Amino acid sequence: MSAYLVFNYAITDPDGYGAYPPAAFATMSGHELEILVADYASEPKEGEPGSVTVVLRFPSKDAALGWYDSDGYREVKHLRTDNSTGITVLCDEFVMAS
Repeated sequence: MSAYLVFNYAITDPDGYGAYPPAAFATMSGHELEILVADYASEPKEGEPGSVTVVLRFPSKDAALGWYDSDGYREVKHLRTDNSTGITVLCDEFVMAS
Protein backbone atom coordinates (compact mmCIF):
# COMPACT_ATOMS: atom_id res chain seq x y z
CA MET A 1 0.00 0.00 0.00
CA SER A 2 1.39 3.39 -0.98
CA ALA A 3 2.20 5.98 1.67
CA TYR A 4 2.52 9.73 1.33
CA LEU A 5 4.56 12.41 3.01
CA VAL A 6 2.68 15.70 2.82
CA PHE A 7 4.52 18.93 3.58
CA ASN A 8 2.80 22.28 3.93
CA TYR A 9 4.67 25.31 5.14
CA ALA A 10 5.30 29.03 4.89
CA ILE A 11 8.84 30.15 4.21
CA THR A 12 9.98 32.58 6.92
CA ASP A 13 13.56 33.17 5.71
CA PRO A 14 13.90 32.86 1.92
CA ASP A 15 17.68 33.29 1.98
CA GLY A 16 18.16 30.48 4.52
CA TYR A 17 15.60 28.28 2.78
CA GLY A 18 17.17 28.66 -0.68
CA ALA A 19 19.63 25.80 -0.15
CA TYR A 20 16.90 23.36 0.92
CA PRO A 21 15.25 22.32 -2.38
CA PRO A 22 18.44 21.21 -4.18
CA ALA A 23 19.83 19.61 -1.00
CA ALA A 24 16.59 17.70 -0.32
CA PHE A 25 16.33 16.59 -3.95
CA ALA A 26 19.87 15.19 -3.80
CA THR A 27 18.87 12.94 -0.86
CA MET A 28 16.15 11.24 -2.91
CA SER A 29 18.58 9.28 -5.05
CA GLY A 30 18.43 5.60 -4.15
CA HIS A 31 14.97 5.90 -2.58
CA GLU A 32 11.84 4.75 -4.34
CA LEU A 33 9.62 7.81 -4.36
CA GLU A 34 7.62 9.98 -6.69
CA ILE A 35 7.09 13.71 -6.38
CA LEU A 36 3.36 14.22 -6.96
CA VAL A 37 3.08 17.87 -5.93
CA ALA A 38 5.63 20.65 -5.51
CA ASP A 39 3.70 23.93 -5.44
CA TYR A 40 5.03 27.21 -4.09
CA ALA A 41 1.75 29.03 -4.65
CA SER A 42 -0.80 26.73 -2.99
CA GLU A 43 -4.27 28.23 -2.89
CA PRO A 44 -5.86 28.08 0.56
CA LYS A 45 -9.47 26.93 0.70
CA GLU A 46 -9.81 26.32 4.46
CA GLY A 47 -7.74 27.33 7.46
CA GLU A 48 -4.41 29.10 7.17
CA PRO A 49 -2.00 26.77 5.36
CA GLY A 50 1.40 27.86 4.11
CA SER A 51 1.94 28.62 0.44
CA VAL A 52 4.28 25.65 -0.14
CA THR A 53 2.81 22.17 -0.56
CA VAL A 54 4.83 19.08 -1.44
CA VAL A 55 3.43 15.55 -1.70
CA LEU A 56 5.75 12.55 -2.05
CA ARG A 57 4.49 9.02 -2.78
CA PHE A 58 6.37 5.97 -1.51
CA PRO A 59 5.58 2.26 -1.87
CA SER A 60 5.02 1.98 1.93
CA LYS A 61 5.33 3.85 5.22
CA ASP A 62 8.57 1.98 5.86
CA ALA A 63 9.95 3.28 2.56
CA ALA A 64 8.83 6.82 3.42
CA LEU A 65 10.51 6.64 6.81
CA GLY A 66 13.57 5.13 5.16
CA TRP A 67 14.04 8.39 3.26
CA TYR A 68 12.75 10.81 5.93
CA ASP A 69 14.94 9.26 8.65
CA SER A 70 17.96 8.73 6.37
CA ASP A 71 21.27 10.31 7.33
CA GLY A 72 21.22 12.32 4.10
CA TYR A 73 17.81 13.90 4.67
CA ARG A 74 18.38 14.34 8.39
CA GLU A 75 21.45 16.47 7.54
CA VAL A 76 19.48 18.89 5.32
CA LYS A 77 16.02 18.91 6.95
CA HIS A 78 17.02 21.83 9.18
CA LEU A 79 17.29 24.03 6.07
CA ARG A 80 13.49 23.71 5.83
CA THR A 81 12.54 23.61 9.50
CA ASP A 82 14.82 26.50 10.52
CA ASN A 83 13.50 28.71 7.73
CA SER A 84 9.80 27.90 7.58
CA THR A 85 6.78 27.08 9.72
CA GLY A 86 4.37 24.30 8.91
CA ILE A 87 3.55 20.63 9.06
CA THR A 88 4.65 17.26 7.73
CA VAL A 89 2.23 14.34 7.74
CA LEU A 90 2.80 10.66 6.90
CA CYS A 91 -0.33 8.90 5.71
CA ASP A 92 -1.48 5.72 4.00
CA GLU A 93 -3.12 5.48 0.62
CA PHE A 94 -6.92 5.28 0.68
CA VAL A 95 -8.28 1.90 -0.31
CA MET A 96 -12.05 1.51 -0.75
CA ALA A 97 -13.35 -1.40 1.30
CA SER A 98 -15.22 -3.92 -0.82
